[in-house]
Parts: sequence; C-alpha cells; structure tokens
Amino acid sequence: MYNNKKFLAIIPARSGSKGLKDKNIKELNGKPMIAHTIEAAIESDIFNEVVVSTDSQTYGDIAKKFGATVPFMRPDYLSNDTATSIDTIVHTIEELSKIRKEYDYFMLLQPTSPLRTKEDIINSIQLLFEKDANSVISVCEAEHSPLYMNTLAENLSMDGFLLKGIKTRRQELDKYYRINGAIYMCKVDYFLKYNDFYKEKSYAYVMDKKASVDIDDEIDFFIAESLMKQNYHNRV
Repeated sequence: MYNNKKFLAIIPARSGSKGLKDKNIKELNGKPMIAHTIEAAIESDIFNEVVVSTDSQTYGDIAKKFGATVPFMRPDYLSNDTATSIDTIVHTIEELSKIRKEYDYFMLLQPTSPLRTKEDIINSIQLLFEKDANSVISVCEAEHSPLYMNTLAENLSMDGFLLKGIKTRRQELDKYYRINGAIYMCKVDYFLKYNDFYKEKSYAYVMDKKASVDIDDEIDFFIAESLMKQNYHNRV
C-alpha cells in the first residue's frame, strides 16, 4: 500500500439496465463484464478491499466468485434510475464505517470500463501522490472538437450552427478531453465534505482512447469485445 494509507475500491453494479440488459454481468470475452474490473483492481495490489455495491444477489455471488466482497446489499432507494454515483459512494463509505472499516482514499471503478488495466489504476495513484491531489479523474482525448458541435432547433435549421470565424482545419484545433468514466479517485474526507471530485486540487489521468471504451449499448459492447479478442491488453 502507498504511504501506509488505506485504499478502498468501490465497484457499482446495479442490476437494472435499459440500454443493454444485465450488462454488468453479460459475458465479455469469456467472463462476466464485472469480472474484468474486479480482477484489475485486485491485480493492482493497491486496495485493502474491493467492494461491489449491488442490489442483486446474483450479481453479488458473481462478484464474490472473482474475489470482491459484498458486505451489504444496496437499498431500494439506490437501485432506481434516479440514484447517482455520489449517493452510492456515500452509502458504501458510511456502511463500511458502521462495521469499523475506515479508509483514506477510495476509487470508483465502473464495470462498464472493462479495458481499464491494473497499470491504469497504479499510474493514477502515482499521479495522486505526485500532485498531492485531493482527487484524480480519468480522461481521454475527445473524438471531436466541441467547436464543431451545437444544438439543433426542431426545424433542423443550421443557421449560425458554427461559431463565427471558425475556419481552422480540424487537425490544427486545440485538443479537447472528455471524462471517460474509468477511474474516479478521491480522498474520503474530501469527498464526504463536498460530495464532489472537482472542487480543488483535482487532476486528470489521461488514458488511451482504446482503453476508454465505456459500454452502454450493443455497439460499445462489440467494440470492447473486438479489442479484447485482438489481445490489446496483456491481461486478457
């Protein structure tokens, strides 16, 4: 462990999924999707505990099979479409505290980012200490510049769609980055105070775009599985 600090991995795995049914346990390259995240967390050798927060006994049993702990089931109010990741994090930390399990840092690892590696986890923590950061969030380069994006009116008019004067070639524009959903790391005390990752001393951990696939639908799933079958990551 780093600097004698205690680290908690939180893997949220709600059973309800509208875009892709049961996506968190859908078989991906030979194992349930959630297993890839559990294994990366364990193999990083960073965490004192890898906890899965779920409302499903089936999900819980699968998580335990691959080495995670499921010390409690997620309550109903955290199992609907309005529940947020912040709510889940706070609930997990508070429930663990009730059984005298306290941590200095936590990392939220969404199972829908199965191409995130143990190296990504380790490198993000190294960045945390290098920057003396309160939080580290993973990003990747955006596929398209927001300068070429806008909303559309109901009549589909594109009058004034682009900002005036934008004539620069796409390759010459500044790089933009997007949050990729793979890693959210934070000091526990800081998070409980602000319920926020981005308040102060927050830094970006830049990930490869191929490792940043976030599975929400069948197309995302196909892309992730294709990359895994090409042995893009050594751990697969």
